[in-house]
Amino acid sequence: MKITDPKVSLSSLDQPVAKAPKNGSQGPAPVEGPSVQLNGLSSRLATLQSELAASPEFDSARVDAIKQAIRDGQLRVNPEAIADKLLASVGELLRRPH
Repeated sequence: MKITDPKVSLSSLDQPVAKAPKNGSQGPAPVEGPSVQLNGLSSRLATLQSELAASPEFDSARVDAIKQAIRDGQLRVNPEAIADKLLASVGELLRRPH
């Protein structure tokens, strides 16, 4: 059972395929077309991405301290503080525009 009609061709399939140049260069010649300019925000995002990639994903010293506190039975959990922060987080999510 065929889903598409074989008589109908997609416009993207009708376009010629760019071939690699035969003169030994690395890639196809640049295509003339509209130019694209990136604003300052995209530059800032690239900088932030680099900074985040260079920073550790978590504070391993803090994780080790918490592990040790658990082993020693000295870790105190404040359920009220956890509930307050959870409710604040949910409130923020509900206030965001969709």
